[in-house]
Amino acid sequence: MTRPTIDPAAAAADLTAWAVAPGDRPALHRALTFKDFNAAFGFMTRVAIKAETMDHHPEWSNVYNRVEVLLTTHDAGGVTELDTTLARFIDEAAAGLGGH
Repeated sequence: MTRPTIDPAAAAADLTAWAVAPGDRPALHRALTFKDFNAAFGFMTRVAIKAETMDHHPEWSNVYNRVEVLLTTHDAGGVTELDTTLARFIDEAAAGLGGH
């Protein structure tokens, strides 16, 4: 099944904490900072569990209390509703753990 793509700029406008990822790839990006490594890792664990249930996984990295997240739907070649749904979950999870 082909998923319809969404303009990354339009998606980012709806998701105020997100931006269009730099470069040529159609993707959304968010950088988060937490109190410490435990809070960052707890956030990543929550997101990982949700991502598994959605069968949609972020590209991300973690250094101490910082987490960088990139969302794109590889098989669609761009941003889809899967990405915006996961972005909203990420926003809620981050807020619940003091991320900004």
